[in-house]
Amino acid sequence: MEFDCDVLIAGGGPTGVTLAILLARRGVRVIVAEKEAGIYPLPRAAHIDHEGMRILQEAGAADAVFATSRRTPRYDFLNARGQVLLRFDRTDRMAAGGWPGANMIHQPSVEAALRTSLASCDTAALHPSWTIERFSQDTAGVTAQLSTPEGPREIRARYLVGADGARSPVREAAGIAFDDLAFEEPWLVVDVLVDDASRLPSANLQICDPARPTTCVLMGEGRHRWEFMIKPGETAEKVSDDAFIETLLAPWDVADAVRIERKAVYTFRARIASQWRKGRVLLAGDAAHQTPPFAGQGMCSGLRDAANLAWKLASVIGGDAGDDLLDSYQPERAPNLRATIDMAVMMGRMVCTTSRWGAFVRDTKFRLARALGKLPDGPADYPPISTGAILTGSPGAGSYFPQPLCPRGRRLDDALGLGHWLIAREDLDTPRFSAFAPTLAAWLDLHQAEAVLVRPDRYVFGTGSPGDLAARWDAALVGGELQQA
Repeated sequence: MEFDCDVLIAGGGPTGVTLAILLARRGVRVIVAEKEAGIYPLPRAAHIDHEGMRILQEAGAADAVFATSRRTPRYDFLNARGQVLLRFDRTDRMAAGGWPGANMIHQPSVEAALRTSLASCDTAALHPSWTIERFSQDTAGVTAQLSTPEGPREIRARYLVGADGARSPVREAAGIAFDDLAFEEPWLVVDVLVDDASRLPSANLQICDPARPTTCVLMGEGRHRWEFMIKPGETAEKVSDDAFIETLLAPWDVADAVRIERKAVYTFRARIASQWRKGRVLLAGDAAHQTPPFAGQGMCSGLRDAANLAWKLASVIGGDAGDDLLDSYQPERAPNLRATIDMAVMMGRMVCTTSRWGAFVRDTKFRLARALGKLPDGPADYPPISTGAILTGSPGAGSYFPQPLCPRGRRLDDALGLGHWLIAREDLDTPRFSAFAPTLAAWLDLHQAEAVLVRPDRYVFGTGSPGDLAARWDAALVGGELQQA
């Protein structure tokens, strides 16, 4: 039976479309089935970090996203008296991914930029108002039945990826359970259009006030967001009333400075799917995990999924790797994702304290830790890849490889292109590497390495001699097994 495409993706949100672009740029034939007729027009995700921006760079959307995003130098956690409990500084500085550490965005603009990029890909297509009704899989592929505006349709694909959100019908149909990580809090989200930015805070804020835990953050250009924890006994209807929202915003003194664009009640949850792969069905983004918003890692995690999965699927479909390479997807991503969720839950529990005594104890602990210099002062670093398609035991294996800019402003990824890179010290004076030689040499010096092989998702495969690295990389793709360096 012939295949209509190599990969069928359920869901045309940021994760699904990014995955489609990354696959198409590697020659993979992709169909994206999106149940909605168009992009959801109101804000949702608010933040993309430097690594997410680097992934969007590969997807051809970073410049457009950056043009409408905003940055702030601080992310502050304040108590009820306005005292700083925890501060992340320098969030607007250039980070390892070659972009600023924190970029506040407007999700519909991000999705529009991604769809524009996808439209230029010859081997990928996004179909609005297409819904996967059911599917079955065998040893060779997946057969899906869809409803479309033109009537029922059947699609045969080598793989199906469910990037269809937290309620993922693909996950449900595959019989994959969610592991609950014991965090669930209802919040009211209020997004506003800004008429007078001078009257709004210029930093991202978490107000750890037991009377009403509150979030106040920048969004994309011309927008701002407040989030208010819903107290016991308050209903969604009550807190969504315009008059009630006015009372919540009154302490911020923004009357006539903002206009409400969106109000919604959400339950912030921490959950992770027990399996991210089941045969030829894989999950990505919110279909695989849900992260509370306090660390701003929801969309970022989905983009990381796409980057990890894209090169592996392309390698398998192109015949360069065995199917078991896909088994490394969850073991590589899940520890990073769990650390991301742990950070978000820690922040959330810090913010969501509603007991005055509990808040007093918390404030005392943080004041002491701050005085002793034991609090972090920058964005969190999440753990490197510790198992999977890496050369375990070699210095730097599994770490995130930085993207330097040359003096003329060109980024490393744009200069070196897609695929894996083998960067040897002896080659740094060649035209390909010379503009970036000082930074690359410093990285090799730090790891006392003769050469480094960087995976297509810009994580380090391993270090060693160039010939040995090339041989071990080929063996890892074909055989799926690695020996320690």
